Formats: sequence, structure tokens, C-alpha cells
Amino acid sequence: MNGKKKLQKSPYIIENCIDLCRGTLSALDSVLFKLKNNLKVIPNENGQITNSSLDGNQYLVHGFAWIATYIESLKQMTNWAIALDEKSSFGEIENLILQIAFGEYLSQLKGGIQMSPSEFIRITDFGLSNGELEELNCKSILNLCELGNTDDAKRTLVNFLKQNPISPVFANNGLEPEYEEIRNQFFRFSNEKVVPEAHNWHMQNLLIPTSLISELSKLGVFSLTIPEEFGGLGMSKTAMCVVSEELSRGYIGVGSLATRSEIAAELILTGGTKKQKEEWLPKIASAEIMPAAVFTEPNTGSDLGSLQTRAVLKGANYYVTGNKTWITHASRANMMTLLARTNQKSKNYAGLSIFIAPKTPGQETDLFPSDGIKGTEIEVLGYRGMKEYELNFDNFKIKKEYLLGEKEGCGFKQLMETFESARIQTAARAVGVAQNALDLALKYALERKQFGKAIIDFPRVYSKIASMTVDIMISRQLTYFSSREKDENRRCDLPAGMAKMLSAKTAWSAADNSLQIHGGNGFALEYDISRVLCDARILSIFEGAAEIQAQIIARRLLEKQNS
Repeated sequence: MNGKKKLQKSPYIIENCIDLCRGTLSALDSVLFKLKNNLKVIPNENGQITNSSLDGNQYLVHGFAWIATYIESLKQMTNWAIALDEKSSFGEIENLILQIAFGEYLSQLKGGIQMSPSEFIRITDFGLSNGELEELNCKSILNLCELGNTDDAKRTLVNFLKQNPISPVFANNGLEPEYEEIRNQFFRFSNEKVVPEAHNWHMQNLLIPTSLISELSKLGVFSLTIPEEFGGLGMSKTAMCVVSEELSRGYIGVGSLATRSEIAAELILTGGTKKQKEEWLPKIASAEIMPAAVFTEPNTGSDLGSLQTRAVLKGANYYVTGNKTWITHASRANMMTLLARTNQKSKNYAGLSIFIAPKTPGQETDLFPSDGIKGTEIEVLGYRGMKEYELNFDNFKIKKEYLLGEKEGCGFKQLMETFESARIQTAARAVGVAQNALDLALKYALERKQFGKAIIDFPRVYSKIASMTVDIMISRQLTYFSSREKDENRRCDLPAGMAKMLSAKTAWSAADNSLQIHGGNGFALEYDISRVLCDARILSIFEGAAEIQAQIIARRLLEKQNS
């Protein structure tokens, strides 16, 4: 232990906390295994878990996904702490975050996890006997439940935050120095160029200025993960997380600008021909091309197998007809990644294809000037800055060579290959929104005086701030874990889904708590937190609603069990 940070021997600090936390994990794995077995979901003849086999017991199945997500989160918090300790970087504030995280999450695992504002899952719902759940009463779990999340611990954690309320992060994230340099760069950029304007953009429902997009392009935001051979920076998904997080902390609209570029680039990288990669990727990297992802339809939602928009080949062109909805940045975009049905006899995923579809960018007086496409704006509560549209295609022409991969019927598979990255980035955006909510809460609670003192000194206020801080770190570590798995070319749809589902919940909880701390002022449109609350709400819906996400997580876990 020579040279390592010395923890104060105070009553609110749990000594040997890392070892205590590590001591809970085998018990949690054992309980999770028993829950799996008790679900009794039977795979089909191919060993796959179908949605129909899950739907009859959906409440428990989704609850199982939430329990597994909480356990994975605690594992990643333990890994974070161990890594810091090995580098002599595990100090008092990190110890407090770790013990509060375990104290709270273990208590929820034992007593009930809130899946939504009106739905809880309890381990007792699975029909296991007390004897089968005895692992939850092991010494490590009992000690952390009793001592981890105390009022003293939360008050002390917030006292640390009070000393440095404008830091980009309040504790060591465990990232390599290069990533922290990126964070600091975009933290400054957001504070200087985004934060002062964000609320006005939201209130006026304005598009993010092209001048800011140009600055983001110069910073490499749109080329971040595109390989250098195609004009990109060739950086990692973890770098993408850090950038997305900091830009979304400033304004989710800005943090989401690169999402469409990320999706389009990944589609072309994984599914495009050599010619398509050479033609499109350099233009996406330079922001010459601003894509829109055109997948969702009015009556399909997450059920892409029921997609109706059709693309019919006539000579050298495809002609697209159908309706799309919730298409972000559709007017300003000059290229669409468009999902349509090329096999009209097919009624499932097999008949779908993706097109790289150029279009003329719209203007204020003519939103969709290209022939064969019309659109109307969907007015929304939040997530503004790019605008949402419903689109109607009527024989919209696309050149045959712009069929992704120049092969029909691959669209669903191609799209699935992008979902890992999309969900990782959405998790990072959610962490950024949550961090913004925390920043606003901390600032307001320090400035607002009631009954002769700052409201941050009241237990019900500092308790909320402490919980927000810890939840954000948990979501951040789960998100970084999923991005590292992606960077190592390992299958990561499971951790990516978990990170997206949990981080969306964290963002909403943080925004709600922050608004509560603001009191009546939080309900006033002039205060930034009113915008953040609206922005946070969308995160559990897009890129797979929380319910869909839970279904996917559970299916993957059950398939792993049976493989």
C-alpha cells in the first residue's frame, strides 16, 4: 500500500470497502443463476429464445433484465475501484461513491428495483424460498446495506462537491489520460459555445447553427471513429462516449448531432462496398454529408419486421414509396440511410434493404425540395435543435448503386450491426444529460438560501445530490465498460443494452430530482432545468424503449444460459 492514498479512519468511511464489495459478487451471481432457472423459458429447436416465449411472463422477464443490469453495474463499479486502487488513485471521494453505490443497489436488489415510476420488481416475485435466497444475507451484503449509504456518507460526499462545483467530473473516472484530455477540451467547448445558447435554441425551437456545426467538424466530432484511410481520426468508441457525454451535458441536441453520422458511417463500414466506403466516408468525416437515419414508420415502432415502405427496382433506379416518422434532422440532411422493403413478397426482416439516399437539404421556405419526398415537422417537448419530421415518399428515386452492399435483403442484419454503437452513444448522451442536471442542482442549492442557510445543507437536498452523483458514476462506468468491449471487437450488445437502459433511467431521475431542488423555479420555462427535464424524458424511448431493451437483455441472458 506504499504511496497509495490514505483513507481517513472516520465512522462514515468503510475500511477495506473494495474487498467487501468484491465479496458480494459471487452471492449475486448465484442468485441471478437461480432466477434464470426459475423463469423456465424454453428455447426453440434452434436454441433461440423467441419473443413469444417471453411475452407470457413479461413482467418477470423484464424484471430479470433489471436485476441482471444492477448486478453488472456493481461488478463494473468494483472493477473501477480495483483499477484505481492499483494506480494509487482510490481516495476518500471514490470510497464514498463506491460504498453508497453498493449500499443503495444492494438494498434495492433485496427490497425492490423500480423499473418505471409505477412498476417494481422484487426478487421474491420469482417464487424462490428464503433458503434459496440466503446468499443475500451474507456478511458483505449485510454490512454494505447497513453502513454504505448512510446520511453521514452522503453529507460528506456532497461536502466534497461543494468545494469544487465546476469540475468536469467530481471523482476519478478511471479513464486513461488521453480521454481526460479529450473531456477537458470538450468541457471547455461546451461551456463556451453551447451552454450560453442552449436554452434559447430550445425555447425558440431553433436548429443548431451551421457555424457551430462547422466548429464541431473542425474538432473532429463527425470523423471521430471513422478510420484514417477514409479521412477520419480512427479513434475508439470510448473517445466517442467522452465527446458525446460532454456535448450532451451542454445540450443534448449538440451531443446528438454526430449520432446520425456515427450510424451512417458504421452502416457503410460494415455493410458497404469498397466503392461506397471510398465515396461516402470521407464526406461524412468532413461533415460535407450530414446524414439522417430513416428507419421508423408510424405503425411499426420497434417491430421492423412489419415495415411497409417499399423500394421497387426499375431499370437503373429504385423508387421508394411509403411513410416514415420520428426522423431526426431530416430537412437539413443531405443524405439518408433509408430502410425499405425490396422483396414485396416477404412479410418479415428478410425482405428489407438499406439505401444510401442523397437528397437536397431543405430551407426554411422549402423543407423538402427533392422530388418524391414531402415532410412535416413534429413538435416536441424537448430534444430540439435538429427537429423531428414525418416523411412521405412517393416514387422517390435512388440510384441502384446506392443500395448498401449492392445486395438486397441484408438491411435488417446491417442495421443490427450498428445497434451496439448507437446504444453505447445513447448511454453516453444520457450520462451527459444527467451530469447537466446535477450541475444545475448543485449550483442552485449552493446559491438558494432558506431559513438562514443554503438549501444544500438540508438533508433532503444533499441526499438527492449525493444519489445523483453516485447514479451518474454507476451509469458512466457501465457505459465505459460497453465501449471498451466494443473497442476490443467483442460482442457487446448485452452491456450496451444495459448501459442504455440504466443511463436513461439515471438521466430522468437526475433531472426530476434537480427540478425538485429548484422548487417552483424549476417549473418556470426560463430555468434551464425545465429544458433538461424534457430532454431527459426521451432517452428511455429512442434507440429501443426501456421495455424493448429489457426484453432484448433478458433474451440474450437466457440464450447464454442455454448455449
